Amino acid sequence: MKKRLLVYAHYFYPDVASTGQLLTELCEGLQDKFDITVICVVPSYGGKVEPKYKVKKFFKEKYKNINLIRVRVPNFNKQNKLSRVKNIIAYFINSVIATFKIGNQDIIFSISQPPILGGLLGAIGKRIKRAKFIYNIQDFNPEQSEAIGYAKNKLIVTVARAIDNFNCKESDNVVVVGRDMKETLQKRFKGKNVPKNVVINNWIDEKLIYPLDKNHPRVLEFKKKYGLGNKFIFMYSGNIGLYYDLENIIKVIGKFKDKDDIVFAFVGEGTMKKTLVEYVEENELQNVKFIPYQKKEDLIYSLNAADVHIVANADGIKGISVPSKVYGVMAVRKTVLGILEEGSEARLLLEEYKCSICCLPKDYSSLQSIILRIIEDKEHFLNIGLDSSYPLSALYSKSKSVDKYRKLISNFV
Repeated sequence: MKKRLLVYAHYFYPDVASTGQLLTELCEGLQDKFDITVICVVPSYGGKVEPKYKVKKFFKEKYKNINLIRVRVPNFNKQNKLSRVKNIIAYFINSVIATFKIGNQDIIFSISQPPILGGLLGAIGKRIKRAKFIYNIQDFNPEQSEAIGYAKNKLIVTVARAIDNFNCKESDNVVVVGRDMKETLQKRFKGKNVPKNVVINNWIDEKLIYPLDKNHPRVLEFKKKYGLGNKFIFMYSGNIGLYYDLENIIKVIGKFKDKDDIVFAFVGEGTMKKTLVEYVEENELQNVKFIPYQKKEDLIYSLNAADVHIVANADGIKGISVPSKVYGVMAVRKTVLGILEEGSEARLLLEEYKCSICCLPKDYSSLQSIILRIIEDKEHFLNIGLDSSYPLSALYSKSKSVDKYRKLISNFV
């Protein structure tokens, strides 16, 4: 008889949130081994809830061999903090109620999304179901919010950190997604009574994302559709959110507005997109394009369309979060322009496999110089990615990471 695994996912298929995609793939990889139930929100990553998901509080569905309980949440505006808080609280309360509606569970698996409350759901679920608890920290909070000046109330920050430390202590194993994040966990507990923990990196599905010829018909089709044809393409692909300093990076990009043979493409959505669009329009940057999220099955074509990929984090994010986009852009063997702190997981990875040129966050003069160097010696920088020794299938593949989770969870049963 399969052991029962309860996963608090927040977002899940078909939502395009990066954590939702990761947890969907993880559950797909574990479904043959465990009887999985996922508690998540109704599809709503863009902020809108379809009318059919407003008629009741809970929706039981099936995705492959995975049982889903989708909980109702209100519409929300990503630019409105109060609106987002209401949405998150609704998810939290309804998820706790949903926990009582399912049978006994052997293992609880929860992630650090939404901040603090994701881990608290796991701790509560552990008590309700008298199960083992694995806490997967994708982002440390309140540290992440502190780093960008989003959390300024000292009392709230202190309480939030205390709650998340409780979440860690309640867990039977903490999973972090970067070597630098392991150090942050140790610092939190000042090296004493540090919860049992392990590093399991995020991944890209090696069967879906891999290098394609630059003249592949679908790659050319993507370029034509979004006006990228015959251009040298710098691409930022992923969440256009708060933690990447994009509002300042776009100003550096603006200094190259006269380069007609160059294009900067932002593929994705997020809280900061409106800010970037307004800057581009106000400054008449004709060589900046905004492209919507690509379907999972089409991501291979957009990633392969780029000549250089931009991977960025805001200053202070080292040890707090790892930009998962790094695995995808390396998988297609593209040169990476890294705007990352030294010693951060993503930068360690890029430097280890010699497929990037990097500068520090906030070092805008160096960033401008790097972009200019790439433009002036395109062929050289194209070959950096092509010649890299990144062994995706050996170390950072979906199959490898999922297998590590499978073994970890199996140890508790």
